[in-house]
Amino acid sequence: MSDQTVSKEEGLVTALRQVVDPEIGMNIIELGLIRKTEIYDDRAHLTMIMTTPFCPYAPMLLDQTRRTAQEYLNVPVTIEMGLEMWDPSMMEEGAADDWGLF
Repeated sequence: MSDQTVSKEEGLVTALRQVVDPEIGMNIIELGLIRKTEIYDDRAHLTMIMTTPFCPYAPMLLDQTRRTAQEYLNVPVTIEMGLEMWDPSMMEEGAADDWGLF
């Protein structure tokens, strides 16, 4: 993996912090919803999960994530819904403190 790819991934993570789950009030990176990123020269593919299987904001979050990633990377982006069940341990370190979970 080249340094350029790493910096693109880091930049993508920063860009995706703008995508906030309106029900929880935290961004998708803090929540640990992005499970995998694959960035190529001409496209990108993300694997994302939701906090609950029946998240009412799932379509909006998926679309906003795709658009944000696409605008940052300037290549077409696809998003795959991962099958993992979300749990609070997936949250970014320190993000759960506000919830009093850990």
